[in-house]
This record gives sequence, structure tokens and C-alpha cells, in this order.
Amino acid sequence: MYVLKPGIKKDPARRWALPDRIFFGFGACHILAGTFLRNPPLEGVFAERILPADGYSGNHIYVTNGTIAFDCHGFCCRDKLLAHHKKGWSSRQPGWNATIESVDFDLLDTSALNHRKMLGPDQYLHDPVPRASRFIARHDVDRAMAMALTHV
Repeated sequence: MYVLKPGIKKDPARRWALPDRIFFGFGACHILAGTFLRNPPLEGVFAERILPADGYSGNHIYVTNGTIAFDCHGFCCRDKLLAHHKKGWSSRQPGWNATIESVDFDLLDTSALNHRKMLGPDQYLHDPVPRASRFIARHDVDRAMAMALTHV
């Protein structure tokens, strides 16, 4: 699991300079999910949120159809994404656990995001939505789905 150096998330320029996978994996996952849901290349997808228990870090938002998921790693089986996330955070924070809930708010609405202690798209150094769109476009949906389904 990648660990950000202290201060990067609070420094807009250093945060923006992160590679896409790290940028969308450490603090902008909601932007990636919200952008994906604006024009989903798959039908029947929705966003879910991993909410760590009180006192723990590791919040994460991804899109899924219940079987396949998409986040900063691309497409994979939802169960594998959840297991990977738990393994990574548990190794850093013994006793880590979390609940999964469906997202019932607009992932690109600054007010809704700020209410949940997340940045809105207009609060980054530059607009992250085009960056998320380019990241999504780099993934061959049909090929990724076929690969992910072989692991279900």
C-alpha cells in the first residue's frame, strides 16, 4: 500500500503533481467515482463508500454494479477491491474495520462533499473532472470487464 509523505494532501501543488492513480486513490476517489457516474460506460453502476470505524482512517469511494468495481486501480471484482483495501489498512492500523454504504449524495457537489469532509471539484488546484475523464478513458471497459469477470 502506498503511503503519502506528510503534508502532501494539504499542499495543492504537491497534491496535484501526484500520479493519477495516487491522486485518485488518496483523497480524490470521490471525484473519480462522480465523474464515472456522469456518463457511465456500464449500466447499473452506483457508488459505494467504505467508512472506517471511529478513530480509523481509510475512507474510500468506488463505483460498482455489485460484482465488478472501478476505482484508482481500474476494474476488478468488488470483493477483491474490498479485501485489498481491508488488508492494506489493517496492516497499518491493527483492529481496522469498516462498513460499506451506498452513496446517496452528489459526488461532484462541493457543498455535499464538504459536509462529509471531502473537497469539491472547485477546491483543487485545477479542475479534477477532466483529469478523471482522461483516467477513465484510458481503461478499455470491455477488456477490463472480461478480465474481472474471470475472477468472480
